[in-house]
Amino acid sequence: MSASGPRRRAIIAAIPVAAGLAACTSPRKPQPGTLLYFTGHQAAVVEAATARIAPGPRDDPAEAGHPGAREAGVTGYIDTMLGALQDGALQDPKVFAGGPWSNRHTSGPDLMARFTPLDPVAQIAWRKRLATWQEQYRQGVASLDKLAGGDFTKASHQEQDKILAMRPVSEFTSLLFEHTIEGLYASPEYGGNRGLAGWKEIGFPGDIQPRGYSADEVERSDGHDPVDNTGIVADVLKILGVV
Repeated sequence: MSASGPRRRAIIAAIPVAAGLAACTSPRKPQPGTLLYFTGHQAAVVEAATARIAPGPRDDPAEAGHPGAREAGVTGYIDTMLGALQDGALQDPKVFAGGPWSNRHTSGPDLMARFTPLDPVAQIAWRKRLATWQEQYRQGVASLDKLAGGDFTKASHQEQDKILAMRPVSEFTSLLFEHTIEGLYASPEYGGNRGLAGWKEIGFPGDIQPRGYSADEVERSDGHDPVDNTGIVADVLKILGVV
């Protein structure tokens, strides 16, 4: 079930924007006071499940030095998303970060920390979407527990991997995969990518605006142009008056 090392980087390269062990370690349970939607147990199950999808060093010794879902706070991302329109969050729903940039690479205000208000139509659409996901998580966590004989977090890593690959939870596992990738690599303002763990792992600098590029960097060639001015390309350029 896990996407590790080069495989994980290959997965990210294919996403636009985007090994089991017998011994079972005790899951780190998020602090109840920090949860917007999940119960403590639901959060623990989601953390254990997402850690099998993207394991870190605590989940697989082969991942030493490579952060996974636990280290990036993926459960916090999912919880923040599911609770985005809970009562009291309507004035500042964490759905669309304002942007266009933060202050990670430049001085000034962190514009990403300011979330865009939702108009009434967008609120209706997001309430419907989130209600569907909330139900999927409620049923999904319950199913994982049932397949594990009562508590998914107490199953060994190998057992957890087998459960996540079972047909009865295939749709939930697919949703977990999608949200795990988002939590690993989305902007940290959305509650995941803690300490920029995901970005650092794949060498992504993040939002570097408004630094931009110097005139010299724009003019300086970085290698051979893969599109030669021959054949149909040359004909099109002539039509456009470029050559």
